[in-house]
Amino acid sequence: MIFQPLLRLGPVRRFTRNLLCSVDLLGRPLLLKYTRDVVEAREEFRGHARLARHYRIPALHAHFRVPGGHLFAYERLPGGADQGLLLDLLNADEPGGDLGTHMDELTAAYREVILATAWPAGPAHVVRKLYWDRAAPGGRLDTYYAGNDFLIADGLIDIPVSRLNTYTLKINGRRHPLDWAASLRWLRAHYATAEPVWAALTQGDPTDVNLAHPLAWFDYDTAGMNSIPGEFANFLWYASALGGWLVPTYNPAAFADHPATFNHVPSNTPEIRRADVDHATSTIHIDYVPRLSAPRRTAVTAYWNQLVQPVADRLWPGVNLANLLRPYLAMRILGVYNLANLAPEDRLILLARLAEAMSPAFDPTAYFCPLEWPCPAP
Repeated sequence: MIFQPLLRLGPVRRFTRNLLCSVDLLGRPLLLKYTRDVVEAREEFRGHARLARHYRIPALHAHFRVPGGHLFAYERLPGGADQGLLLDLLNADEPGGDLGTHMDELTAAYREVILATAWPAGPAHVVRKLYWDRAAPGGRLDTYYAGNDFLIADGLIDIPVSRLNTYTLKINGRRHPLDWAASLRWLRAHYATAEPVWAALTQGDPTDVNLAHPLAWFDYDTAGMNSIPGEFANFLWYASALGGWLVPTYNPAAFADHPATFNHVPSNTPEIRRADVDHATSTIHIDYVPRLSAPRRTAVTAYWNQLVQPVADRLWPGVNLANLLRPYLAMRILGVYNLANLAPEDRLILLARLAEAMSPAFDPTAYFCPLEWPCPAP
């Protein structure tokens, strides 16, 4: 007779401000999530309920107050070391059939729900956490950048970002003006307007660690009516920059159960080839090689061709998607990590990416897939 313990606890993992722990209780596999933030706990509960009729999500067995916060007990889906997430399909040398099938299922589910629930909503009626709140007074833009000047790239380009408007950036041979202060003002003003945005029912933070394999959705504090362009920008930027490069670099603890992530960071990290200043012409030269692993390119291409473009054709026929995506992409670049706290090389790349996104010539299909591996035309 084999004795089964009544309670078995797995390791505690930290994700941003939340703690996760796998638990086996009386033979039932559970995932416990602890959050200290009262508002986030309330939104987590409401978000789970909002998604339940439209998306595959783990059952919520219980939620209750505990000292210092709130605890949620969810159904624990199958998984393990380097298993159970979209991330694990992306952590491969080449895209496999499972990734193609997963992206087909993912984009089909999103197309159905987004097109069924889309409507022009005022900003007061959409989830505000990732965009509007970060641009509001006292939000992340203020916390990170108000009154804070820093060098473009210490030891490479020792010019403060406040003086970017007095230089022209020449990035990979193309000229891009970038006014740091004006860009921050533009973002704040954009998210201060009362103009309606097209919104739909989504999970809101579609990262490769919030999407399970087989397909399911985790993490619900941003679930609800989300801006559709914001949803698109979030997935595209995370898949092409954050998930394979910046997050494992600056938050490695989040990948403790998925160590294969670190083997692929070099394949997703841009390489700087040139960084210098021509003071005679007030030109900053930045040449870099964008890098994205083959599985991530496959995921980004499928997402664009099978979700972004079909939804855009229905909701915004003839509209330039660059203008719709730009404010959300800029906020993802500036509002996730404080650029001043990053390594100079990473800061330089992100400032270059910001300049490219703010440019009138911004082309999302070229932007999200590196030029050495162009996306196929939709």
